[in-house]
Amino acid sequence: MNDIDPIKFEKVKNESEAFYKTIGKVRCPYFKEGISFNAKGLEHIKFHGPRHARSHRDQYIRFRLISLAPRILQESHTLQGLSRRNNLERIKTNSRWETAMRSVTYYEFVAVINDYRVRVIMKEVEGGSGKYFWSIIPFWKMDKITGRRLLHSGKPETD
Repeated sequence: MNDIDPIKFEKVKNESEAFYKTIGKVRCPYFKEGISFNAKGLEHIKFHGPRHARSHRDQYIRFRLISLAPRILQESHTLQGLSRRNNLERIKTNSRWETAMRSVTYYEFVAVINDYRVRVIMKEVEGGSGKYFWSIIPFWKMDKITGRRLLHSGKPETD
């Protein structure tokens, strides 16, 4: 499954994007508040960073799993991971976009649903508009060089 059929990829991508845009917010019992599913999360599924697209294979896997994210957040009562970092974040100030150093907190929830073991990452930026969905990651990844399983790279901003 190194190469994804372009027609199959586009179909999964379009269906997943349409589904994602209907989510809006879900209530997370752990935080006792709503978690937004905004454009930033969808962009992160497609891109590692600004102007750096993920491989079609990586996008395809994430698009296939995206329907599990709202359910995982709605049913999560236990936080599995927490990471705080200072990152350069794009923020809108006075009607223009700027990059500024901000304290960022990533929250991780792990679940097994329909035989898929996945991690859902939420992000909260200091001075931002609250917590929002950031990423969904298959729990196991294979190292391309060694062929070994990897949990993750340890960098939630790119995972």
